Amino acid sequence: MQLTIRAVGENVQVISHLLAKNPNNLYERNQKGHAVRLFFSSFTEREVEATVFVAPDSLELVKNQGNQYDITHYINDREFAVSSIFISLIRTALGTALNGQPKEEYIKWVKHPFDLELSFGPVASGLSDHQIVDLFEPLGFNVSINRPQIEYNFNLKSKSSVRFITLKGRTPLQMALRQIFVLIPVLDNYKHYFIDEKEIEKLERYGEGWLDDHPQKSFILKKALRFKNVYELVEGQEKDTAAPEMRKIRLNDMRYEKIVDTVNGFENKESIVDLGSGEGKLSTRLGFIPGVKEILAVEPSEEASIRAMERFAQAEGKDYFIKPTQLWGSLFYYDERLKGKDVIILCEVIEHIDEERLSKVFQTILQDYRPKNLVVTTPNKEYNALYEMDTEFRHGDHRFEWSREEFEAWCKARNEEGEYELIFDGIGELDEQFGFPTQMCIFKRKEVSE
Repeated sequence: MQLTIRAVGENVQVISHLLAKNPNNLYERNQKGHAVRLFFSSFTEREVEATVFVAPDSLELVKNQGNQYDITHYINDREFAVSSIFISLIRTALGTALNGQPKEEYIKWVKHPFDLELSFGPVASGLSDHQIVDLFEPLGFNVSINRPQIEYNFNLKSKSSVRFITLKGRTPLQMALRQIFVLIPVLDNYKHYFIDEKEIEKLERYGEGWLDDHPQKSFILKKALRFKNVYELVEGQEKDTAAPEMRKIRLNDMRYEKIVDTVNGFENKESIVDLGSGEGKLSTRLGFIPGVKEILAVEPSEEASIRAMERFAQAEGKDYFIKPTQLWGSLFYYDERLKGKDVIILCEVIEHIDEERLSKVFQTILQDYRPKNLVVTTPNKEYNALYEMDTEFRHGDHRFEWSREEFEAWCKARNEEGEYELIFDGIGELDEQFGFPTQMCIFKRKEVSE
């Protein structure tokens, strides 16, 4: 099973930097017992072609996946077709391009459109050729589907049920990869891992900027999420057709709700800093808390800030809404404007920072900015045991994830002077053994009498 990426035209050699792969070297990794390789078959000024393929170990799949495969696993085609299994195995190899995080000097090329051709196969799918075309054509691709001829020893020829798909279009590499990472599992007959809230978050992340406008959105969601109750987590709120017991709250919304409730309970909350505010989802909710007079939404990404600006504009004018002030900023640079605020929030931010740099960030926050309250949330690594994860961390950009004990120890070490009272809590559905999926620490500065 393989995926070939071909680009023609000007500046195509940038593709190697977006993939973070040296065109002169063979990339080879062992991914859960399976050999994943990536190589460049062409690398000129006008043409670049890279292929990533997997040589699977079907016995390893069975051994590591427990009872998720039935007795036909020795003879079926799942391990040898481009499917959800293939996608999970190549995700690490293509992680830099998928997450849009090449070296800084190449970030400007992440959204740059190239003349791309993506070919993948073999595909074993219950969908018709027409249905496959309907998935990819609305995204601007010309779709070619090839059924190879098979010649048997007795000189009879037959068409194979296996198909190879080629997509041609002008699009950014990241967008093209995210689209096929969503749609290849849609082609597949089933997913080999448990489908839960994490899968929804991944679908939202990879579907950003295209899935909402896709004419086959409902079909894609149903095929991708498989189960009615999981599917309605996404569709229920839009269509309001799901039964109340089916419309569950996603973990991301639980985080925002918990943080808003926490901040609302603070005695001091007039001024709030949302560090790493992203697209402004949390900042917008903070704007409706009674008593809040100022919200600073600090974010280094221009693209995310533009989306936040649109979100703030939509909420502006609603009753009691305090519009956040957007600031371009980084955790690594001191900003006088953030000093002396009532609340600073780091929601799912710290795990995206190299662990060795994190202490300096907290030194700046606690000793220089000196907020009255600091709220920090981060994934609980122990809870990952409940997910069928194909990567070490929940997100490709996470630099680390901590257990509850590690998180508490780290937070306590930042409070050497004892200036803050530390309160630990959790967010999401509690598991008796593994705790909450998200862990939270509140630093409350003690009043020092003069």
